[in-house]
Amino acid sequence: MTGDSARSGGTYRERNSTADKALDILMMFDDQHLTLSAADVARQLGVARSTAYRYLQSLVGTRFLEEADTGGYRLGSRVLELARLARRGLGLSEAARPVMRRLAAEVGEVVLLTRLAGAAVICLEREDANSRAVRISYERGEVLPINAGAAAHVLLAWLPQEQIDAVLTGVRFPAFTERTLTTKRDLARRLTDTRKLGYAASRGELDPDVLGVAAPIRDDSDEVVAAISIAAVSARVPDSRLPVIAEAVRDAATEISATLALRG
Repeated sequence: MTGDSARSGGTYRERNSTADKALDILMMFDDQHLTLSAADVARQLGVARSTAYRYLQSLVGTRFLEEADTGGYRLGSRVLELARLARRGLGLSEAARPVMRRLAAEVGEVVLLTRLAGAAVICLEREDANSRAVRISYERGEVLPINAGAAAHVLLAWLPQEQIDAVLTGVRFPAFTERTLTTKRDLARRLTDTRKLGYAASRGELDPDVLGVAAPIRDDSDEVVAAISIAAVSARVPDSRLPVIAEAVRDAATEISATLALRG
């Protein structure tokens, strides 16, 4: 999605108000509020208690929250897992940022670093190409869907099939554009193609005007731990330019992987 259109009607961000509410609930926890009740959440969100309870149960189901013995809800095990991933991600970001800056300058497009977190994709880092006036709205910390976009395909493609099945269990496949993959069968085909090519390309799957090209970053155990990708206004990148972009992204992924292997 681009600049001003990022918050216009019908965009991904606006279609996921439930996700926004879930994040609002998680942000309510602090040193003085280690547990929350449905009444607390309803009051702070300005919603009915039944609605707050539905949000809370959704977070319990995904292990972001758990019911406290003393009543109410506390942070769950999934938060601890994400904290561990975040600590690992610090070393990843250190290795990736210089390469991302060079790639952004080389291709003249926004470069993103993403990783898998449960059944979602999280943007860890972003580097802009100063030569471009048009803004791509994906930001650090943004949560992206698992069924749309090149980065998501790369992060899934090299997982064992049983792990892919576990990640996708119970996941809805919403259609963000007419090109979004909305069935597991279509996604499976895309993952097969991604493994064959060594990278993923998506045009207009998450946002109609955005092209993504992503490649896998591997750790010292040769496991895919992240993806590096470019996000460009689709009209700027004709199909004839895709191979050049893909090669640059793959080279960047290889360089970051080599650095992680040395550090491992």
